This record gives sequence, C-alpha cells and structure tokens, in this order.
Amino acid sequence: MAAIDLNADLGETVDGVPTADDEAMFAVISSANVACGGHAGDAASLRDTVARAARFGVAIGAHPSYPDRANFGRVAMEMDPADLEAVVAEQLAALVAAGGDLRYVKPHGALYHAVITDRVQAGAVARAVGALAERLGRPLPVLGLPGEIEGAAASVGLPFVREAFLDRGYRPDGSLVPRTQPGALLDDPEAVAARAVRLAREGVVEAVDGTSVRADAASLCVHGDSPSAVDMARAVRTALDAAGVEVRAPW
Repeated sequence: MAAIDLNADLGETVDGVPTADDEAMFAVISSANVACGGHAGDAASLRDTVARAARFGVAIGAHPSYPDRANFGRVAMEMDPADLEAVVAEQLAALVAAGGDLRYVKPHGALYHAVITDRVQAGAVARAVGALAERLGRPLPVLGLPGEIEGAAASVGLPFVREAFLDRGYRPDGSLVPRTQPGALLDDPEAVAARAVRLAREGVVEAVDGTSVRADAASLCVHGDSPSAVDMARAVRTALDAAGVEVRAPW
C-alpha cells in the first residue's frame, strides 16, 4: 500500500486566541508542526498541543520561525547567524520543555523560504536542530523544500524529508507562488484533494501556468489557518483513503 504523511501548522495561538480549529485538524492529519513562540504560540498552547497530539496519536514537529510575532513570521529578517541559531534553539527547547516527543523540525514562513536559498541561515537552523538531536540521542529530520537546507542538514548528520503543499500555488520552477501574488492560495476542497492523490501516486503537481512540476514528497501540507482548512483536510484524508493511500507519519 502506498503511504504519505499529512502535516499541518498548528498550535498557532496569537494572544491566547487560536488561529485554527486544531481539534478538527488533529483528527485527520498524521504530523503537526507546532508553533514554538517565534511567530505564534506560548507555553499554554504548547502544553495543550502536546496533549492533543498524544490523544490523537499525531507526531509532533517543531515549527520555529523568525522572532516576529507582529508579522506572523512571514517577513524576511536579516539576522546574525549565531543569533538565529540561538532563537531557533530556544524555540525547540520550549516544545521539549512542554513535554513534546519531538520527531522532526519544519521552519515556518519567511524562515522556511530563506533556508532554501540562503546558505548562512540554512546552516544556522541546521546547527540548532543538530545540537538538540545530539542531546536527544536520535536523529531529528528537517522537513521542507529542497535547497540549501538539505545540504546544511546533511552536514550535521540530519535526515532531510521533502514535502509538497496542497493549498499553495506552484510556479513552473517548483517554487511557491508568493502570498502577495494571484494564485498563491487554493481553497477548493475537491481540487486540493485531487492534488493530494496525484502527488501521492505520481509525485507531480500542476503549476499555475498548467505545466506539470515534479514534486516527489514524503509529506503533504495543508495550512491550519486557511479559511477552508478543515474542509480541505477532511477532503484530502477521504480522497487518500479512497485511493488506497495510507496516511501515516514517517518519523
């Protein structure tokens, strides 16, 4: 049976207010990328999310970001690499301190995109993850799109796992359409579900210009804070089940 991971960004509370229906999302996903205080989340949300993950049997990943709550971590920042490494390490430690059985790490927002092309920032993130993996005594895979972060992870002995996005537009070169441009976000549950099945079966996604883009991925992401997030996630899970694709975490 074919298998694929289904992940979502969750635990993203802002001033104590959730940005997503975490309870509904946890019921259909296999991995949760948990906000650790950089762009959203706090000590209480971390504890709640860890408990919810245990109740639903969902794997936990850290979702560190730039220290930028004002912009939800979606604005690029120039940071000294040592400072960035420390910020990421602090966020990972917060999730561990909340009792999370951390299985992987996925950078958030602007940091996620920066480490694809910026070797220095990719190295800083990889070193922070690698240091924690050493303390835990087990690998901590990095989840993301291929680029500088893949090599940076390998340089410190970390596995790298590729993902694909179900609710984001793709450009012909395989990069994501920026959120400020037309076609950046998808919100049709049926279309997103069909994309999930094709990605799981063929490793292909359709770009905004209609071309087919190779996107071999072990994990598929649907954002928890999208307006149609729950409907999309449920449609994806139903479609994958119907197609004989097992949804399970690879960690």
